[in-house]
Amino acid sequence: MKTGTIKFFNESKGYGFITDSTSQDHFVHVTALHDEVKELDMKEGHKVTFETVETSRGSNATNVRLE
Repeated sequence: MKTGTIKFFNESKGYGFITDSTSQDHFVHVTALHDEVKELDMKEGHKVTFETVETSRGSNATNVRLE
């Protein structure tokens, strides 16, 4: 599991970005949030843990949980 900080999350569109400890950004979609996490919890600066999946468009965060 990686750790990071929410850089941006748009509740109405359901996506955003997480910056990890190496300053790499990872795309996150609302469907990647763990069951206990809601879009309303995804505020800029909140600490999270997550896994990543590499896609043709870059790194996507999955299994996102609040710390």
